[in-house]
Amino acid sequence: MKHNTDNILSVVHETAKGLHEAGVMDKMTMRDFDAVCLHPLKAYRPEDIRQIRMQCQVSQSVFAAYLNVSKTAVVSWESGKKKPSPTAVKLLDIIERKGLDSVA
Repeated sequence: MKHNTDNILSVVHETAKGLHEAGVMDKMTMRDFDAVCLHPLKAYRPEDIRQIRMQCQVSQSVFAAYLNVSKTAVVSWESGKKKPSPTAVKLLDIIERKGLDSVA
């Protein structure tokens, strides 16, 4: 069901974008559509974070550098002692979907 919802939102967003480009929809309304259609973020568990890093084939230090956090932060996330900040969650999501080069 989530996949269908994603497809529907994608179609609605593309339609709204076309209306905006045609001058029928103002910028503020388009921003509202943009916000509604954002990719939903998941709560990353320690093993999820480690798996993303391992798929990127980088050390904790290198992964931390890409995320602009300390190695200690990555170690804490992977051990479950701390959770990533909302900004870090967004970066993890991007890396998971598009690869490490997407944040380089």
